[in-house]
Amino acid sequence: MTTRTQRHAADPNPSSKPGPTPNLSPEPSATRPSTPTPGRRTPAPSGGSSRGPWRRLADAVTSRRGAWVTLVLAVLVTTALMGALRGAEIGRADETLPPDSESARAAALLAGFPGSELSPVMVVMTRYDERPLAAGDLAAAQRVGTAAAGSVGQRASRPIPSQDGRAVLVSIPVRADRPNTEIATDVKAMRAAIARPGAATAGDGAATPGDGPATAGTAGTPGLRAQVTGGPAFGADVAGAFDGADLRLLAVTIGIVALLLLLTYRSPVLWLVPLAVVALADGLAGVVAKAIGQAWSLSFDSGIVSVLVFGAGTNYALLLISRYREELRRSDDHRVALRDALVATGPAVLASNVTVVLSLLTLVLAVLPGTRGLGPTSAVGLLIAAAFALVVLPAALAVCGRTLFWPFVPRVGDADASTTGPWARVARAVTSRPVPVLAVSLVVAAVMASGLVGTRVGLSQTEQFRVASESSAGLQTLARHYPQGESAPMTVVSRTEAAPRVAEAARHAAGVVRVQPLAEHDGWTRTMVVGSAEPDSAAAQDVVRELRDAVHAVPGSDALVGGQTARQVDAEVGARHDLTLVAPLILLVVLLVLVALLRAVVAPLILLGVNVISALAAIGLGTWIGRTAFGFPGLDVLVPLLSFLFLVALGIDYTIFLAHRTLHEAQDHGIHEGVVRAVGATGGVITSAGIVLAAVFAALGVLPLVTLGQLGLIVGLGVLIDTLLVRTLVVPAVLAAAGERLWWPRRLASRP
Repeated sequence: MTTRTQRHAADPNPSSKPGPTPNLSPEPSATRPSTPTPGRRTPAPSGGSSRGPWRRLADAVTSRRGAWVTLVLAVLVTTALMGALRGAEIGRADETLPPDSESARAAALLAGFPGSELSPVMVVMTRYDERPLAAGDLAAAQRVGTAAAGSVGQRASRPIPSQDGRAVLVSIPVRADRPNTEIATDVKAMRAAIARPGAATAGDGAATPGDGPATAGTAGTPGLRAQVTGGPAFGADVAGAFDGADLRLLAVTIGIVALLLLLTYRSPVLWLVPLAVVALADGLAGVVAKAIGQAWSLSFDSGIVSVLVFGAGTNYALLLISRYREELRRSDDHRVALRDALVATGPAVLASNVTVVLSLLTLVLAVLPGTRGLGPTSAVGLLIAAAFALVVLPAALAVCGRTLFWPFVPRVGDADASTTGPWARVARAVTSRPVPVLAVSLVVAAVMASGLVGTRVGLSQTEQFRVASESSAGLQTLARHYPQGESAPMTVVSRTEAAPRVAEAARHAAGVVRVQPLAEHDGWTRTMVVGSAEPDSAAAQDVVRELRDAVHAVPGSDALVGGQTARQVDAEVGARHDLTLVAPLILLVVLLVLVALLRAVVAPLILLGVNVISALAAIGLGTWIGRTAFGFPGLDVLVPLLSFLFLVALGIDYTIFLAHRTLHEAQDHGIHEGVVRAVGATGGVITSAGIVLAAVFAALGVLPLVTLGQLGLIVGLGVLIDTLLVRTLVVPAVLAAAGERLWWPRRLASRP
């Protein structure tokens, strides 16, 4: 990806210009052949120093000795850092609770209560035939609970039959103040004890087989099915679903990038070089991001960081190698060609990188931990990707030489098809009738964006994971046979002296069916409140709000309402806050970068507007496809902001690349022909980069978390829309329709 491109050649008569032409990179190498390639302009001095920073960097990393030294140092430093930082742990990647929210404050108070580290694992039992339970079934349920609790050194509660007589529930406390991977050991032990022949009672018969992964056989209870569920069991199943997930994501990502690079370069060896460099950068970025996360207590998803590094790093490589191929058609010395390519594309890569990094850093202002933690860790990952693309990759290409492109090795004098190829033909058609193209494109974008209408933001606990689990099925069983709020009760923490009045107020709140004071500690009382609505549903959220209004009105109570549904309410409030705060900052960052690069006011505003419309269209289309094709009931609270960030910050790169190239081509050929030449020159590399980035984001779908699947789907579609529709049709039409007025206040010295 890129945000700007170096002008291929300066005007042969610079004195004819009424104003200076911006120069974003140092002068091309003086060792370039003096005879110009037919059909191309001859480079002219830019007026800058021939030994600027990009030229010095290019000389250092592409010389015979410098290339090898760079590669050896890169491997040694990367290996040392990965070894020193390995083992860092990060917080929960799916943490979505604002730290100063009411439910978070309630949880902090509850942590001081004796036994607060314990949380119940529930074993819910029903008959396979769904008939009412017999007296023998209730006795067997007691034995099952005893066996399960004994496997982890705990005591089970007495069996609690449901009002319809078709289910029985046993609770077993376990320590929940541990990582999910450790809790999973206890849950596995319970399930093994339940399924073990003779565990419930000897001689009562063989265990009935389970009906899939969501069931466990119950020894000594023919026809009875047991499901281990509850918060700890759910967390254990989540941990199990992620076993090997990072390795799967890495394997799929590498496979996608390798295949697309192979198809792009049509060389059996060339694709290996950028892939190896980007993979090395990803390995280093992963450990550095985790170390930062541990040092600053950040929670984030390492899969997103990896996808960003692979996607951005591969895009940077495509841009550099594409320009390298161009330069090889003008120079017999591959090192000279490589130096000129790095000098030309280095500022573009850096500008692209800075745009995304600054946009990511706006996330530090977010209140949701999962969003805030992604900002600095992803920013560091992208800086590492840019460093490897600008330093290590040129060194590797310098060592390999021109034959790396075999069998399609570029030779001096090869024809340049930028004005006659398919992309140029499309651009001529678009610029000949830009207004109809814009009108049709806007209608298509509006249809796509309509997928957002009626979209629910926020997923319940059972909706956040795509994989089936016994705990999820158990929660559904609980909801069928017990009051729906029993599986996720609300918790009220209040001053002890006001606790009776708080309990009374809670009983009169709409949607409350049961109130039970549980414990006192250090002047505070914990009260359990059960609602009538399904946990996490819109109705349950209304009950939370009603309950909060009721208990807050009790004088001197300092009451706080927490619990699973209360957490969801606070998370959605935090998500709305982050979207309204961070999204405008992202737009401001991108706008400032556009103004600085294009040195204009009108063009940045219009191009940013086009990009925002494209982002909304992608989010709408992705939401509709997710709902209709994948059954997603709504968007996770993290998805709208992260999708908007990635679509705007990453998508604007291709628009800037094209607009900036058009700006330079228009100096010599006029705005319409400049658009044609710019699209013809950039079409291939931008399309390749967009397809790679979209495919890499789509790889997030291999992970079991719905949030990542939605993010990969929406951003992947958005990048394709931006590459194939916006950059190919909309932006050329805008540039052609607006003409020179688009670049106000600067004036183009264009030729008709």
